[in-house]
Amino acid sequence: MKSKKRFLTALTVAVSLTVMAGCSNSTNNQPSSTDTGSAAAGGSTSFNLWLGWTATTNNDSLVQKYWREKEPGVDVKLETTQGDAMTALNLKINTGGFEDAAIFGRNETVKSAMNRSKQLMSLEQYFDMPDKYPGLAAIPKQYLELMKDADGHIWSIPTWFDQNPEDPWPGWASQGWSVRTDVLESVGMTIADLATIEGVEAFLKKAAEQKDASGKTLLPLSFLMDTNDTLSWSDENAILTAFGVTTGGRGIEKKGDDFVFAYDDPNFKAAYAWMNKMYVAKLIDPEVVTNKKEQYNEKNKSGRVALNAGSFWNIPTSVWETLDGPTEPGWFYEVVPFPKVQGVEKVGINQVVNPNPGYDVYVSSNTKNLEAILKFFDYTLQPKPEQQHVINEGPVGLYWDWVDQPLGKWQFTDEAYKTSRNSGDAAQKAKVTPELYMASSYSNEWYPWWNTADGGKAGAAKTIKFTEAIGKMGSIRVAEPYDLIEMKAGGLWEKYSPEIENIRKEYRAKLLMAKDSGQFETEWTKFQEALEKRGHWSEVKQEWLASYNEQVK
Repeated sequence: MKSKKRFLTALTVAVSLTVMAGCSNSTNNQPSSTDTGSAAAGGSTSFNLWLGWTATTNNDSLVQKYWREKEPGVDVKLETTQGDAMTALNLKINTGGFEDAAIFGRNETVKSAMNRSKQLMSLEQYFDMPDKYPGLAAIPKQYLELMKDADGHIWSIPTWFDQNPEDPWPGWASQGWSVRTDVLESVGMTIADLATIEGVEAFLKKAAEQKDASGKTLLPLSFLMDTNDTLSWSDENAILTAFGVTTGGRGIEKKGDDFVFAYDDPNFKAAYAWMNKMYVAKLIDPEVVTNKKEQYNEKNKSGRVALNAGSFWNIPTSVWETLDGPTEPGWFYEVVPFPKVQGVEKVGINQVVNPNPGYDVYVSSNTKNLEAILKFFDYTLQPKPEQQHVINEGPVGLYWDWVDQPLGKWQFTDEAYKTSRNSGDAAQKAKVTPELYMASSYSNEWYPWWNTADGGKAGAAKTIKFTEAIGKMGSIRVAEPYDLIEMKAGGLWEKYSPEIENIRKEYRAKLLMAKDSGQFETEWTKFQEALEKRGHWSEVKQEWLASYNEQVK
């Protein structure tokens, strides 16, 4: 991690960035403060919250029941998105908009679409009412300053931010390399032998000669090529990281006085050339491109895979968290350092720690339930270290409690709640909690899932061990000012980013499966041409650089 001094310097610069005025043209369609008051008249205690992601919901869950009957006295009715979030958003906007409030992961495309819809209520006044809304007033001011448009309006309630930006929580680190130590032992190798990419290749060749418990040949290397992933979050990133390519944030890294974009980094090509080499040699799962998540999970659970690259969440963690000892293949997974690649001085960055808000709550200008919305998020955003856990699992003493002291270890105290919560069944879990932690905030002072005394099986402790280990491997850094640049609404970055993502997903498969080095070079040339012709890559980069030069002033 970078030093705190450097982070403070970066944050100071970030706070002083010139904020783009992309949503100011919606001003004339907003109700005045008097209008807003009348909209909330009657003291409504219920509102509809549209989730910008797919989820299993149950609007009579135990946690929602507590919100409704006890604190804060608000009935939150959840509506989930089906399918692609942007498609659903555009459909919703074009058919009259959402009913009351919507929460989406912070995203420039979402923000722009919301603001262009002219269906939003401006909210800046409610962040300056400490007597009535102390939780909203406690939001660190630098976050709010960066959200203001040219007229001083703020168009969303920020959530899932660090309560203490000067000392941010580092977050879960999960993108790395995970090896089965039992397979390592069976081929006469150790973790130390995987220190280089050549050592990894030697292991893969030996693993290809091993059989699983059912007699099937092991899959030496695998990873999940999820159709929903992005440049900043994909399993291939663990391999790109070893080759020194930065994919975290927007995939931009400053080297000296220059900025290097991931697709322009020569080692981006080198990493995919290595993957292609392994694929042609039959050292990567031949179904890697077509595997569904369920297939990938099952292969790991049954012990078919010797080495994984990518997020350990995708393996998934349940293959070891459900065990008390070495009774199944999943027990033997261990994370290993990124293998050294010749000519690569340091690993790339695959995760940027950004204390700024990760989600935005948009409020419809047509809502009749503003008071309920404000009351609920004033409650969720109380600046307490444990508040994210309170929002996720209910208040302390109801379904969970401290083992020894506040902000120490905790455990579930209600067996029925615990059974449903940890069942692994989405419908059962939805009966007890909607897992709406992202409506709250977090703190480095206490993180619940690193302090549970209620992990159940011994394997649960391995997940925390893994994330702490990956967090020290050099692939994570705190956000720099250039990570926080706001792109122009309706600009080239917004327009072409979706197509650039489509191109990445199309050509990663073609590069990986090229039959030989000649075809790989052909596909690489086509990839570069597609970036330019379909993605307007050079123009997009120029726009980013122009925005950077303007905003760092």
